[in-house]
Amino acid sequence: MAERKIRVRFAPSPTGALHIGGVRTALYNYLFARQHGGEMIFRIEDTDSQRFVPGAEEYIIESFKWLGIKFDEGVSFGGNYGPYRQSERKDIYKKYVNILLENGKAYIAFDTPEELDAKRAEIQNFQYDASTRMSMRNSLTLSAEEVKSLIDSGKQYVVRMKIEPNEDVVVNDIIRGKVVINSTILDDKVLYKSADELPTYHLANIVDDHLMEISHVIRGEEWLPSAPLHVLLYRAFGWEDTMPEFAHLPLLLKPDGNGKLSKRDGDRLGFPVFPLQWNDPKTGEISSGYRESGYLPEAVINFLALLGWNPGNDEEIMSIDELIKMFDLHRCSKAGAKFDYEKGKWFNHQYIQLKPNEEIASLFLPFLKEEGVDAPFEKVVTVVGLMKNRVNFVKELWDQCKFFFVAPTEYDEKTVKKRWKEDSPAQMTELMHVLEGIDDFSLENQEQIVMDWITSNNYHMGNIMNAFRLTLVGEGKGPHMFDISALLGKEETIARMKRAIDMIKK
Repeated sequence: MAERKIRVRFAPSPTGALHIGGVRTALYNYLFARQHGGEMIFRIEDTDSQRFVPGAEEYIIESFKWLGIKFDEGVSFGGNYGPYRQSERKDIYKKYVNILLENGKAYIAFDTPEELDAKRAEIQNFQYDASTRMSMRNSLTLSAEEVKSLIDSGKQYVVRMKIEPNEDVVVNDIIRGKVVINSTILDDKVLYKSADELPTYHLANIVDDHLMEISHVIRGEEWLPSAPLHVLLYRAFGWEDTMPEFAHLPLLLKPDGNGKLSKRDGDRLGFPVFPLQWNDPKTGEISSGYRESGYLPEAVINFLALLGWNPGNDEEIMSIDELIKMFDLHRCSKAGAKFDYEKGKWFNHQYIQLKPNEEIASLFLPFLKEEGVDAPFEKVVTVVGLMKNRVNFVKELWDQCKFFFVAPTEYDEKTVKKRWKEDSPAQMTELMHVLEGIDDFSLENQEQIVMDWITSNNYHMGNIMNAFRLTLVGEGKGPHMFDISALLGKEETIARMKRAIDMIKK
């Protein structure tokens, strides 16, 4: 038998912003498909028409474009297995609903919401299954004539899966191993609703996965309870030989406490849980995104990859190509992964260091423009090279290095008190004259001349350099002093020193 081609799918519902947990699921599908030379399909699950949110589908596509996760086929990508939007596959699903009904694997139920509520009130922990279905209004308890008459009169109905009791259902899971569920605990799930002529998630997914030749279903742990039903559906259709392999990923957990990561956790602790900013068209609420918060897409990918999976060594910084090479579903954790958002910042810091200074400078330019600064690009590149190791986000560069672009107009009181000595004005005036006499204002030449001047006058090195820093920066921070003065240039350095000598009062 020929080896089956690896085909995976990511199938979100267009009901709002894409949660970061969904992004991780898509990433693991992508890494798995790429490693095995397979294909990744983008499917839209929009069978729940009540929850549809305009703009959500476009948002999801834009998110993956930013992250660099590429699909091979699907909604907006084309392909030979379409349509890829479930609402456009009504006729396909209806055909398979009829197959199940004809083969006695499903039945039609007419119970109203009120009748179901009454049953729940009457029977504690009521479940629509083999023990209760014969007391309900369905095609198992009504005659064929009654069923036809009800349908012809426009009576709304659902189609339920007929699950036989006391049968062990085996789910072979790549991450969790062999999972055995007894069918008695399963209810007769609704597979189709006549009200909107659409299937539920359960039927639509099985039919789509089969027809689209999906080889592996890699999804969140929350779908594990559905897996036995999906196995039974494959069996009901006689598709056991094409059943995909399952892998149920660990949950992303709150950074603190117990439970699944939610948007509220992000709001409470100040981190995004969506890839891009989301403007909710229903409520008008704006939620922050990783892109707008200043995260680099490569950092987000690397951070997410290690939440619930490890490469088997201590390596943490991995490019997408390295992740593809090393990814192994068997190394995914069964336990949930705590969402360490501080680690996410650390990854962003690392990727800022790894990127060329020119690239970070280009990202920094809009922030300079916002501050009304128009500096030569070469200067911005040099400043970035000196300062990027001090920030987690590009936007933080301004606070760290604004003195390179704007002269200080005030001087930090604590630094003045600590660093501006009684003889600092005289020494800074003298240093200013030394600098005025330097023709070659390069870092190395400046440093050599100033150091010789300090030594020959027996001045205190720390006192001179701290006061010098205060005159150029306005406070006690920044890189190597001669990096600063060389970049500012002779004219600007001397102008700042003059102003400081005049303005700083002890």
